[in-house]
Amino acid sequence: MSVQTPAEAALAELLVEVLNLEDIEATDIEPEAPLFGDGLGLDSIDALEIALAIAQEHGVEIKAEDEGTKEAFSSLRTLNAFVENNK
Repeated sequence: MSVQTPAEAALAELLVEVLNLEDIEATDIEPEAPLFGDGLGLDSIDALEIALAIAQEHGVEIKAEDEGTKEAFSSLRTLNAFVENNK
């Protein structure tokens, strides 16, 4: 199991808060585990909520039509890297 970086931990807290993940603690989110499907089981509505929260919190816009969006949402680690690289 990978350890979350401080930036990943902050993003995990944002995910838990925005998505009201009552049964999941931010520290339980594996940085390299999938966010969708077998991982956290998120769906497209969750992705929209996450994108909005990241835009408000970090000023980074995530657009559905952008080429790297699907890859950015593959895990907490890739989402955090996307945010950090686009600030």
